[in-house]
Formats: sequence, C-alpha cells, structure tokens
Amino acid sequence: MNSAVVFNIQRFSVHDGPGIRTTVFLKGCPLNCPWCHNPESRSGRPEIAIKADRCLGCELCAPACPQGIAGPVNPLTNTNRPDSTCIHCGACVDVCPSGARDLLGETMGVDRLLAEIERDRTYHEESGGGVTFSGGEPIANGNAPFLLECLQECGKRGIHRSVDTCGHVTTDTLLAVAERADLLLYDLKIMDDARHRLVVGVGNERIHNNLKILADRGHEVWIRVPLIPGLTDDVENLTAVAEFAAGLARPFPIHLLPYHAIGGDKYGRLGLTYQLGDLAPADPVLVNEQADKMRAFGLEVHIGG
Repeated sequence: MNSAVVFNIQRFSVHDGPGIRTTVFLKGCPLNCPWCHNPESRSGRPEIAIKADRCLGCELCAPACPQGIAGPVNPLTNTNRPDSTCIHCGACVDVCPSGARDLLGETMGVDRLLAEIERDRTYHEESGGGVTFSGGEPIANGNAPFLLECLQECGKRGIHRSVDTCGHVTTDTLLAVAERADLLLYDLKIMDDARHRLVVGVGNERIHNNLKILADRGHEVWIRVPLIPGLTDDVENLTAVAEFAAGLARPFPIHLLPYHAIGGDKYGRLGLTYQLGDLAPADPVLVNEQADKMRAFGLEVHIGG
C-alpha cells in the first residue's frame, strides 16, 4: 500500500471545489510562489516549525533531541532553529510544554487517510461535496502513486474527487490522475514564460500544454487564477489568461482568487522570510472589474472557489 507525507486535513472546506469538502494537503511542490500561503508544503519531508514567542526557555527539548541540536529559540532574534542536520523526528515537539514546536507532516497510508475522509461523508453527501487533494503539488514529489490509489478507493466509495494542481507535472501522470478524478482545479498564474520563470522558478510551457490536452480530452477543469497585486493582476496578464482560456477546445470556468496574507506568519515559524511583506489585498471593486473584463471573452468567471 502506498503512503505520502500529509501536513494537514482541513475539514468543512468551501473553497476547494463544489460543496463542503475535506481538503488533504500533501507535502512537496516544484514551484516557489512568493505568495504561497502553505510554505510548509514546499519541502517533501516533515519539518519542525517553531513559535518563538511561546518558547519558555526551559531547555527540555535539548536532551530529547537525538541530534543534540534542539534548544530554546530567542523570540527577538528568532535564532537557534533546526538546521540541515535535523532529522525531523518530532522528539522535541513531544516534550515541549508550551506548544512552541510543531511537526509539520506525517506519513500516512491510504487506509488511514480514507478513514479520515469517511468521517465527513454526511457533509459531503448533503452538500454535494467530497475530497480535494491539494498541497504543495499532490501529483509531484513522488505523491502520484499514493494519490492514484486514494482516488481509486474514493471512487469505489462514491466520494467526489477533486485534485488541485499547478500543472507542472508529467503529462502521462496528469492524465492518469484526470481519469480517476471528477474535477481538476488547475492554476494559471503568469502567462509570459520569462516572468513565470522569474517569479515562481519554472517555465509555463508544460503547464499550458497539459491544460490544452485536458481540454482536448474532455476532462472537467476549473481554471484558478491567483490575483496577486503587482505580480499577476495586471491587464496584460489577465487578458492573456482570458485569450488562452477562450481558445481551448472546451470552455472551462475561471475562478479568480483575490490575494490574502493568511499564512504569512507561517514563514517566520519555518525560519523563512515572507517576500510580500505588507502587501495589501486587492480592492474588491477592482476585482469585480477584472472579472467583467474576462467575461467579455465569453468566459464563465467567478470570484473565489
């Protein structure tokens, strides 16, 4: 039986597909989006996160650490964090009396995860919801065998299946996932390849080609566009998104996702810097105007979801 590292199971989710959903977050992602609200998803392995302001300085973590590297974290300097020698075993987490330390990510097998999903079946059935696999990138980082088995088992149980993907995955694997999923939530971020490489670290040719293939083969897809002020929300980029979507073999609905800073505090817990700092969310009036401009291309456009 396959397994993968899961870092969160979010229940009663209403933003990751139709109805009330159970969203399963898998670790590992090939992109490096500066607005990512799940920075703990980037690495494929479990990680130690530290809330420095909760550290009591009791030093109970030090003798518990098999590597001898754990210790109090200074809330002012945010120093003495886990380094590259940390094996992410969670021993320091278990002994921390204040909850200053968290182990982000746990290896789970298919049976155990399905049991967690089944707990929400009543809500799924009453709302037309189901399960959504997200991340990170649930198709990358060796997650695909686990994901495919989960999708198959959910299908046998009549659970609606969505997969949230950045599209930067091999075509064969994506199509295997699409055959077992009821819906793909597919990100289009930046249409210009050079800008895409600069901002998120990879090109977008594979992403675009994969989406064209999904359209040609008749799969169900929602295109999702994050509206990040100054990075993805300019007229040139959104017009390019609309033109590309309108030219696909079948029309897919587009969901515009206005920027929010939720998750920004996670970066400090991981010893990272949130690059967008105090970037303000987009003006709702502007977001509605952007949606109307895209609707002019004959597209079905939603805000959120």
